[in-house]
Amino acid sequence: MASSSSSFCSAATISPQEKHDVFLSFRGDDTRNNFTSHLYAALRGKKIETYIDYQLERGEKIAPALVEAIEKSKLSVIIFSKNYASSTWCLDELAHILRCKESKGQVVIPIFYDIDPSDVRKQQGTYADAFAQLEQRFKDSLDKVHKWRDALREAAKISGFDNSNKAG
Repeated sequence: MASSSSSFCSAATISPQEKHDVFLSFRGDDTRNNFTSHLYAALRGKKIETYIDYQLERGEKIAPALVEAIEKSKLSVIIFSKNYASSTWCLDELAHILRCKESKGQVVIPIFYDIDPSDVRKQQGTYADAFAQLEQRFKDSLDKVHKWRDALREAAKISGFDNSNKAG
């Protein structure tokens, strides 16, 4: 097991440790039954091996399974939505995705679904509300909250897709 950890997150070559082409990070309540499910179906339709969190085996621990899925993916798509920052699971995924980007060159593509990229980068609007609650909840470990803030700022600077100005 220890020997396989050295090749995690490699986007440059296909290795036996890679199980997925794409990892989808999203806030289920916001996008699971609309945008994310359509994106997942389109990727699978093109034979792109895509990980979505309902692929977890029954009884499997969520955190280790998600960490493994991120590490064994060539590319991560982060679907930012209004309530993404209110989920510590999403924020932990984001931080881990960015570590894989930095350490092994994993490709990261942000999608801003019904949220302005500047709200994510500057943590305004619903993101400000979410962080006010997180700072209260984690007041004894604010370093964790600061890491999440830094991860959001970093991810929001990556060139991606902005769906915040959709007609409606």
